Amino acid sequence: MNGDARRSGANAGDDRRRDRVGGRGADDRPDANGRRAPERDRTGDARRPRAGADAKRGRRGDDRRPGKGQADVRPSGKRSGAPEDGARLAARDLLRDVRERDAYANLALPALLRRYKLSGRDAALATELAYGTSRARGQLDAVIEAAAARPIAEIDGDLLDVLRLGTYQLLRTRIGAHAAVDTSVALVRAEHGAGKAGFVNAVLRKAANRTLPEWVEALAPADPVAHLAFEHAHPLWIAQSFADALGARAGELAAALEADDARPAVHLVARPGDITAEELALVTGGTEGRWSPYAVYLDEGGDPGDLEPIRAGMAAVQDEGSQLVALALTRAELDGPDTGRWLDLCAGPGGKANLLGSLAAIDGYTVDAVERSEHRAELVRRATRDLPVRVHVVDGRDSGLEPGYDRILVDAPCTGLGALRRRPEARWRRRPEDLAELTALQRELLSAAYDLLRPGGVVLYSTCSPHLAETTAVVGDLVRRTGARELDTPALLPGVTDAGDGPAAQFWPHRHGTDAMFLAALRKPA
Repeated sequence: MNGDARRSGANAGDDRRRDRVGGRGADDRPDANGRRAPERDRTGDARRPRAGADAKRGRRGDDRRPGKGQADVRPSGKRSGAPEDGARLAARDLLRDVRERDAYANLALPALLRRYKLSGRDAALATELAYGTSRARGQLDAVIEAAAARPIAEIDGDLLDVLRLGTYQLLRTRIGAHAAVDTSVALVRAEHGAGKAGFVNAVLRKAANRTLPEWVEALAPADPVAHLAFEHAHPLWIAQSFADALGARAGELAAALEADDARPAVHLVARPGDITAEELALVTGGTEGRWSPYAVYLDEGGDPGDLEPIRAGMAAVQDEGSQLVALALTRAELDGPDTGRWLDLCAGPGGKANLLGSLAAIDGYTVDAVERSEHRAELVRRATRDLPVRVHVVDGRDSGLEPGYDRILVDAPCTGLGALRRRPEARWRRRPEDLAELTALQRELLSAAYDLLRPGGVVLYSTCSPHLAETTAVVGDLVRRTGARELDTPALLPGVTDAGDGPAAQFWPHRHGTDAMFLAALRKPA
């Protein structure tokens, strides 16, 4: 069965679908409830500068409109300045965990929301403050340094967390200046006393004297790429990598960085054979996706994990770009028949393996899923339960699997520069020197996949990064060494516009609303 027939087979699962769809819709999400604030005993050693006269000017009201790049969030519930503000406490604690323990924000935040008993609007506010502050850290630090007249390294870490949180509210949200300053000062006073609270108060009042565009004008470098990098809160090396990947369309760099700095929409994938995208949209209150026949865009608010289709295993959270990667592999034309042996060589945590397994089940095919880490392999097992997927806990570079696969996916480990909006702290954690080790691994994995491929079979290489060293350079190396034939990958994405001129395809947040996924399909000559 060819790829188009296989996709249409999603409707064959109607008999498995009946009576399993009936979860909560958008109107059933819980409202905000109580807050609490634990006492802490920590000290800081930052000095308090003398506040100048300019610190008393430029205070803005609570009803100010957001400027460019500002989020439309406002506090709810208790009066500003109250130390029991759970949303800000959760956001501050997340910043502290990232700074002190190298925690991953998306993994640490749920526990903090539970600790402070936050839900509804309060949980949304905590998430926006924590993630937004993490994304904008470099830009915020430059403003704080200017306002404090001292290097960031000389400011106590606990105070710096609150300064970042307060500066983010001042410059990049609709939260009023009074609330942003007063709540930040209250957080420090409750933990460190009046002296250090005075330092935070003075710095934030100076930060409030200018709008974000005014701070950008004052602090951004003159170089065009560096200026855009500062304006949109990206390290220069990442902004430059985006410009290089855009190539002749580097004029889109500002739009690409702006989209990458925005809060992403939640994308769901409807599991083929269990539920259609139309049904999933109706149940969740979302809207059907533009590009993938299985995608649904979820409205803001609430925890997707609370949705009945997700709890029942009929749907999952998955970026639409990732869905298209798996679909492109199934649509690629083979030389010879498809015998039904598919392989996901880098399967953890299992999202693409789930979609491949669901499509394979329609035709009676099987998927082997390789994951080196036992923990991540267990995630793959959970994601693919009841599907014809066999999980192998081995290194993909030396899997020991029998060659002869028809289709192989290599969704290689990468810098993740294409998903920075979903991993808020990652842009400041990654370094250019990470590339050497990663690109070596990517080449080894793609070579191993090519060896496991039967003549006439197709391997699809993808990364969640547009960096040329991780994309076209890796593919070009394999083509030069093996004579692999590059297929017209954009042709495997029917209906998707502006994905590149080929042979590879590149998604962008500002063009497609997806992560910046790269994908290239290659056939092994018969």
